[in-house]
Amino acid sequence: MAGTGAGYDLSVTTFSPDGRVFQVEYAGKAVENSGTTIAICCKDGVVFAAEKFLLSKMLVPGTNKRIFPVHRHAGMSIAGLVADARQLVSRARSESVQYNTQYNEEIPPEILAERLGLFMHAYTLYGSIRPFGAALLLGCVEKDTKVPSLFCIDPSGMVFKYTGTAVGKGKQAAKTEIEKLLAKNPDLTCEEALVHVAKIIHKVHDEKDKEFELEVSWICPQSNYQHGAVPSEKLKVAETEAKRILEAEQEEE
Repeated sequence: MAGTGAGYDLSVTTFSPDGRVFQVEYAGKAVENSGTTIAICCKDGVVFAAEKFLLSKMLVPGTNKRIFPVHRHAGMSIAGLVADARQLVSRARSESVQYNTQYNEEIPPEILAERLGLFMHAYTLYGSIRPFGAALLLGCVEKDTKVPSLFCIDPSGMVFKYTGTAVGKGKQAAKTEIEKLLAKNPDLTCEEALVHVAKIIHKVHDEKDKEFELEVSWICPQSNYQHGAVPSEKLKVAETEAKRILEAEQEEE
């Protein structure tokens, strides 16, 4: 970096004169250059959607995943470096298994989110390692109460709880759309949200970028409150309807 930042980005343990840690900011840039991923906490569960760029026309559909199961009632969508994010998914699964082994019950969503945040933050403290270049959207539905919750964990290790949020390239536009959606439909169900999440992802997609595949999963009554991919037939119908609505809006403008 030029100017006041020169030389202060060589180690994650070094602060710049104005109190910034540049390597953590660079990790954030890796997230911002990634495909958009969103998650919405609905009345009856959580819906995840991710924009997966098709890196090659020969890529087999369904590969290069950006949404992962953590345990039966929790899932995670990621933005940023997928290789880094897979390490975090593995850590989340380990934490879930360890908690279940020790206490004979499912790990509470807040504890899982905080443990992941602490793990990510630890990678901003030592000069021999670097921060994770990934941000996580962790969604859970509690096994007994069926209460959904959604957390965003950024590369610095900060944990935030949301009703709906987005990370990645189109996060600002996606967040605006999610705010409008939840303001109009406070009692939105996961089934109803499918069309809306497909519409948001298509709307924020930059035409300069490569073609993308829409990946959507949910935790809701339709999946027996377990994390699972949305059936392909439902997703196709939702995506077709979302494109129709977008075209109608563009014609009106």
